This record gives sequence, structure tokens and C-alpha cells, in this order.
Amino acid sequence: MRRLVAETRVQPAELILPMFVREGGGEPVAISSMPGVEQHTLDSFRRALADAAAAGIGGVMLFGVPEHKDAVGSGATDPDGILNSATRVAAAEIGDALVVQTDLCLDEFTDHGHCGVLDASGRVDNDATLERYREMALVQAASGSQLLGLSGMMDGQVAAVRAELDDAGFIDTAVLAYSGKYASAFYGPFREAVQSSLVGDRKSYQLDPANAREGVREAMLDIDEGADVVMVKPAMSYLDVLAETAARSEVPVWAYQVSGEYAMIEAAAANGWIDRRRAITESVVSIRRAGADAVLTYWAVELAHWLRETA
Repeated sequence: MRRLVAETRVQPAELILPMFVREGGGEPVAISSMPGVEQHTLDSFRRALADAAAAGIGGVMLFGVPEHKDAVGSGATDPDGILNSATRVAAAEIGDALVVQTDLCLDEFTDHGHCGVLDASGRVDNDATLERYREMALVQAASGSQLLGLSGMMDGQVAAVRAELDDAGFIDTAVLAYSGKYASAFYGPFREAVQSSLVGDRKSYQLDPANAREGVREAMLDIDEGADVVMVKPAMSYLDVLAETAARSEVPVWAYQVSGEYAMIEAAAANGWIDRRRAITESVVSIRRAGADAVLTYWAVELAHWLRETA
């Protein structure tokens, strides 16, 4: 009876797996603050892609971990850079089964760790960064990305990338706008995952956690600029923003269950303080209940298997 009258359901196709692929050979590298998550080599990446496709999830979001960084993030637009190489692998291996998505941001590739190009005073130059995003969009689309995840929070990024894609003939490449992306403390483990070089913070371009209406307004602006999907990040601390965005949006609304959310549940479960499976399931259900049409979560494949067991 409870199953029959449940108001919110989660399906594997509504789950997206973020994945980290590192440059260089050797073995995958475990991420200490995210038990069970690793930086993949291209070989382990192929195996993980096959597992994700077999689980029936909706897609994968790819992040590159380069060996070398510089001030303008040159590796981001190198066709043979790690992210673009991994994208070609994913498109070839599972492009017909999952939506191949790529992170369009400079932070993994810059030696200063910011999401954009810095000016002479050390501040992020919004307009100069948009030029780099345009270049990234073309390389990622040409590499086979079906959806570009604009996570940098630069003003006008959606309009700039959409125009660049259309002018180059990539009219079917979709744009995901990280609209309500907050300057959160819950990104800590992610910094380890991408070997971030960041010193300081990103408060000048990410949103103030105190501002709910601002997050919704950013989503509406991104929709006006041509976003195909908008997103709220993090998820659990911003369910109010997610719910209001979902109520007003005419395009799909996604949410990112970020590294800190993952790490907290894993740590509590490892200490025997909570039931791991129930906590994972409940957390994702809460995000769907608040209005997310899809959820980026590091548990995507594991949760998909559980859902199939209970279907």
C-alpha cells in the first residue's frame, strides 16, 4: 500500500553519475574524502562507463584532472587534453546508451584554481572568461559531448555559449546552466577530487547562501538566455531554492548532490551512526520531492541497482 500511494518515485534514468578522469597512466587513484569514488585512468574509465550503462542511469558528467595547469587553463581547449580525450572515449563507448555530459569550467585547468581568467589585479575577468568558455564549448561539442555543464557562474555564459554553438552548427548540443550555484562549504571533497589549486574563495561569482530569491532569478535569466536545463547546487541545503525554481521553470530542473553531502553520509555510515542504504535513498528522494527532474549523485550506479531490486 505504501508503494502504491507513494507521491515521489526515483527511476535509474533520473540519475547522473559525476566521474573524474585523470591524465597519465598507472592505476586509478582513490579520493580519500569520498570513499568509493576515484580518479579514473582511461582504462578504468571504460569499465566504469560500461557499468553505468548496464545500470540504466541517465547520463555521466565528466571532469578532467590534468597533469599540467596554467593561468588560462590551456588544457581545457586542447583537443587531446584529458577531458576532451575522455569525452571521445565516452561518446564511442556509451554515447547511444547514456547522455555524455562535460563540465565546462576552467577551475580544474587553471594554476590559480578559479573558474575564469584573472585580470592584472587578480580578480576574475568575466568577459575574458566568456571567450575561453566559447572556445571550450566548441572543443567539447566536437569531442562528442551531448550536453555542456556551464558551472563557472559567469554573467552571460549561457548566451555566449549558445550563440557560439549555433554559429558553428552544433545546434543539437544542449546547455545545462548551473544557475543556483552557491558559495558552499560542501564542495571540500570535490577540491581533492580535481586536485584544485584554489587559494581563497569564489564568493565574487558564486551565490550567497543567504539568498534564495537570487538563485531563482539566476535560473530565470539563464532560461531567457537559452538554457535547456537549469540546476541548483548543492542540493540538500538548498531544497527551498530547488522547489521554487521547479515551480517557475519551463525547462527541466536538476540538482547536484555534491561531494560534501556524499562524504557526510559515508562518514556517518562508516561510524555506524546511520543506516547507509536508507540514508542514501532518503536523501535522493528528498531532492526529487523538492522538484528535481534529475539528480547528479555519486551513488547513481549503486542506487540504480537498488531501485531495480525493489521494482
